[in-house]
Amino acid sequence: MTSLDVAVRQTTDDDFDQIAAMLGIVFHHTQDPAALAVERPLHDPARGMVAVDGDTIVAHAASFEREMSVPGGAPVPCAHVTGVGVLPTHRRQGILRTLMERQLREVAAAGREPIAALWASETAIYPRFGYGFAGHRVRLRADLTGTGLPTGAPGRLRTGTPETLRPELVKLWDEVRASRPGWSSRDDNWWTYLLADVPSERDGATERLAVVHSDESGTVDGYALWRTKGDWNDNGPDGEVRVDEVVTATPAAYRSLWRFLFSLDLTRRLTFGFATPDEPLWHLVPEPRRLGGALADGLWVRLIDVGAALRARAYRAPVDVVFALTDAILPANAARWRLSASADGVTCAPTADPADLACDVLELGAAYLGGTSLASLGRAGRIEELRPGALLAADIAFGWHQAPSGSEVF
Repeated sequence: MTSLDVAVRQTTDDDFDQIAAMLGIVFHHTQDPAALAVERPLHDPARGMVAVDGDTIVAHAASFEREMSVPGGAPVPCAHVTGVGVLPTHRRQGILRTLMERQLREVAAAGREPIAALWASETAIYPRFGYGFAGHRVRLRADLTGTGLPTGAPGRLRTGTPETLRPELVKLWDEVRASRPGWSSRDDNWWTYLLADVPSERDGATERLAVVHSDESGTVDGYALWRTKGDWNDNGPDGEVRVDEVVTATPAAYRSLWRFLFSLDLTRRLTFGFATPDEPLWHLVPEPRRLGGALADGLWVRLIDVGAALRARAYRAPVDVVFALTDAILPANAARWRLSASADGVTCAPTADPADLACDVLELGAAYLGGTSLASLGRAGRIEELRPGALLAADIAFGWHQAPSGSEVF
């Protein structure tokens, strides 16, 4: 069997079940019909492609059309890449490369999305296609014994089901996400999918619950989604709090919600998969080591249209720098680009001027959300400084006061 026996085509509505079965094999899980029923409305055949061997789908790649917040608060159209996989029988035949490169070229040709992003199942794969490691996430596994948070924050907490509180969750999410690099837009279908509580996906825990925080005027300024898993040992209660999402507009709401989650009776552990290296929680607990943070990669970002992407974000300091870029897949990006940012605005266009920095498009994708330092990439030998001082100036400009975070795996 060679890649010559496989044809690539756009997906159709009729492909959904076979794609789901194929991805179940690739990612080693049994597909639940109830979960698939919730996921099906997200499926857009026009944004997916499959590789077929005869009548059998052997590989798949797709993307969702959503916006992603970037430094400065601008919502940027972003291809959210998803469902990438190849059956074990057809690996190592160039099929994945064919799908990924074709996807990038099609997104570029459509001209709507200057960036793409994904979560990497295996991190060695996606740099080959220009995706850069755009920031860390921290998986918390906190020991709640003696890890209380300070009291005294004003406001009021209310609990309920996510569906009954959904209008308030949606409203707050839309208000907050612009200020959080890496957070994505959510339409009605996405909210339905994210709040669906399919029993087979609970892993022995309770139904998902919601808690909202209101300030003294009654305005909702925070919420959390969580569930618990009860357990006992010889010493008594040994339950676990599993936090799915915490969204806050004020420091008071942040402190109050985390204090609530840390103080649930009969629980001894708390897990949360989407904390950031600059999470304020590190500075609220008396013993930060008890948070048990494990560092992992977060979002991976790919610049599709370099000029449009760099013009779309804000910069922390004025900068005027010329990048000499390489891009093996999208040749329009392989050029010298002058980026100029000041109080008057941002420009980025091809130039014939001498280059100050030389790198691949991957490095700019890594730095795009402000979570990966250009200076660090330079020390790793990934960026060549051609004009003394240019790397430091660019590093300061690309940084941001808040670390990016992916709020959900898509």
